[in-house]
Amino acid sequence: MPPSGRGHRAPDVASLGGMTEPTSPDPGGWPRRRRTAVRWGVRLALALAGALLGVLLLGRVEGPLGPFDATFALTPTGGGATVEIPPLGALDVDAFDGPFGLDVQLTRVDEARVRALVADPARLDGLVDQVSADLQDAVVRLAWVSAAAAVGGAALTSLLVLRRRKEPLLAAGLSVALLAGTAGLGAVTWRPEALSTPTYTGLLVNATSLIGDARDIVARFDAYRASLEDLVSNVSTLYATISTLPTPTRDDDTVALLHVSDLHLNPAGFDLVRQVVDQFDVDGVLDTGDITDWGSEPENQLISSIGQLGVPYVFIRGNHDSVLTAGLVAAQPNATVLDDSATTVAGLTVVGARDPRFTPDQTATGDTPSLEQTGEDLAELAEELADPPAIAMVHDPEQAAPLDGVVPLVLAGHTHEREVETLDEGTLLMVQGSTGGAGLRALQGEYPEPLTCSVLYLDPDTGELVAYDDITLGGLGETEVTIERTVVPEIEAADGDGDGATDGTGDGVPASPTG
Repeated sequence: MPPSGRGHRAPDVASLGGMTEPTSPDPGGWPRRRRTAVRWGVRLALALAGALLGVLLLGRVEGPLGPFDATFALTPTGGGATVEIPPLGALDVDAFDGPFGLDVQLTRVDEARVRALVADPARLDGLVDQVSADLQDAVVRLAWVSAAAAVGGAALTSLLVLRRRKEPLLAAGLSVALLAGTAGLGAVTWRPEALSTPTYTGLLVNATSLIGDARDIVARFDAYRASLEDLVSNVSTLYATISTLPTPTRDDDTVALLHVSDLHLNPAGFDLVRQVVDQFDVDGVLDTGDITDWGSEPENQLISSIGQLGVPYVFIRGNHDSVLTAGLVAAQPNATVLDDSATTVAGLTVVGARDPRFTPDQTATGDTPSLEQTGEDLAELAEELADPPAIAMVHDPEQAAPLDGVVPLVLAGHTHEREVETLDEGTLLMVQGSTGGAGLRALQGEYPEPLTCSVLYLDPDTGELVAYDDITLGGLGETEVTIERTVVPEIEAADGDGDGATDGTGDGVPASPTG
């Protein structure tokens, strides 16, 4: 009897004969997995972007570091630590790897703490321990603040972009995982030995001779501690003294111009110029020549760094500078080369004339005008200008005599000896030393030439020089840096010899122990 149709299911034809047809895959599986992967990729990207933004905006703390007040921040510099010591420079330590680096900037010196150190030298015994404790405390606080900023930034970014309630929680979890991975990478790659071999920039380029060879430091850690104490205490003295220097004028409205000369292709000299431009916030640079030694094409590679200074650069040829060199300087976007011509810097008129000689080519002496003649030609130019110039630039001081009484200030170089002199008619002649430490000549003498430059402060309305800072960096192998401010009215009170070099405030500031 055939079975009733109720509750009866027809046999599966495919199963007859003991065979089962394979089940076809779910056609929606792969697109669904792809959509899930894209969704999590977007979540991860947003969490990463939000965390990075949060750290950049809020990942910083302030606190003491020995006698200093400092700012501690995380920066996306690929690991390591940088300690910035304006205006001396910075030191970099490649102590760990990771997406973030530690940036420490000394913002000011606490005069009370410095006075306590000076009053009680015994405090230096514990100075390094105090700096270490302050650094550890600041880094711990920075880690917590940065972590909170990263998690908050990731959650907020995810909420604003995806606009779903659960997304901030997922983004926070992802950011925590990213932070844990970053901390783990830093811990795994931690290199404590790197602390003894920092890289110095700016005015601190010679600090390695102060601290000593890294292998000696590891072997003689006590000596290293003593050297570090000397460095910290001397930098403290520098800051304390700079803070008490007299202001250049009754108000702070002055034009600051950096006078350099005779760089002679010394990379340390170019580094010094860049550092002073940044840290002293100058309005322009006045270079009185001899930027090279022989004026040849291979020497001119460093000249391109002029274009990166970010301020006007006025140059005259010295007796070691070729026409090619002058052309390369003039090609820099911020540079002007004066040759019996005038320009304006920060509202002040500056005239300049080149040295007529070219020392590398002894045969080029045909119809070369004399030094005095070039000075007379420049004086005629200055007298013809509608706006009287505030400054005249020459290379050799012998070119300055005809300018006496025509311009109030003449800048020169060439001699590698810094000198300030009031001429008979009242013009002030300022001869710069060698900003490049005389270049290769520094290796030829018994004593290394110092690197020198001066920051001039002028009244923006009258162009009158009101004060200047003489900066001196010890030469090759030396470790002394001095900054001496002179207020010009004190020069006028000199005892008749017209030499203002010793009539300033006398605030010479050692930035590191004398070598």
